[in-house]
Amino acid sequence: MWAHLVQKSASVSRHHAGTMLRGLFHLLYPPACAHCHQRLAGHHALCARCWGDLRLIEKPYCPILGLPFAHDPGEGMVSPQAIAHPPVFDRLRSVALHEGVARHLVHDLKYRDRADLAPMMASWMVRAGSAEIAAADAILCVPLHRMRMFSRMFNQSAELARHVARQSGKPFLGGALVRRKRTQQQVGLTANQRSLNVRGAFLVPEGCEDLVFGKRLVLIDDVYTTGATVSAATSALKKAGATDVTVLTFARALAGPI
Repeated sequence: MWAHLVQKSASVSRHHAGTMLRGLFHLLYPPACAHCHQRLAGHHALCARCWGDLRLIEKPYCPILGLPFAHDPGEGMVSPQAIAHPPVFDRLRSVALHEGVARHLVHDLKYRDRADLAPMMASWMVRAGSAEIAAADAILCVPLHRMRMFSRMFNQSAELARHVARQSGKPFLGGALVRRKRTQQQVGLTANQRSLNVRGAFLVPEGCEDLVFGKRLVLIDDVYTTGATVSAATSALKKAGATDVTVLTFARALAGPI
């Protein structure tokens, strides 16, 4: 009886301590919009105006490239782009178009080390790729070269992937894909230059083949532009025996070939 009372008292004390810490956190860091910083009722959210500025990619869209259709062409119809340039990956899913608030969120996560944005962005990615994640065996990310990782100390794609895996209950294969070639940054390059820049850049390291072989995988990146990087990464995964690769990004650009 006494032990039970002591245990109950300790539990109540931990609860009160947790409540006090949460109250102190809210006092020091009041809940605000993740983009414009307007005061909100809770953390990890957007205000109504910023949420309205997000151009979410909803059905109908191309089942292969995830391109939004202006009207519903009927079940099974794919975009002309997917027919003319079939991708290496099996399908692409994204949360929103890479403009406005979505573009700023990607920029803040990538260049301002706003790791606090990752859980929120990942939750929307889990929703956008819910069916594909449910069917997948594991989650991976587009890796950085070790020298770039050393200089930046932060991989935004890995942060998103870890939270997608945690929220979906899927394993995260952090070391199953590596970037063996130190490529130049893709920003400012043409589509052809991007493709050449990352050709042969990725590898499934020796000893990790079993993690990939015969598996359905979801490959995470922050933004899809021309598709050169995720295509090169997918090629390495398919070479190692992956049977199905879904590319899941937070944002995607509409312009440019894959």
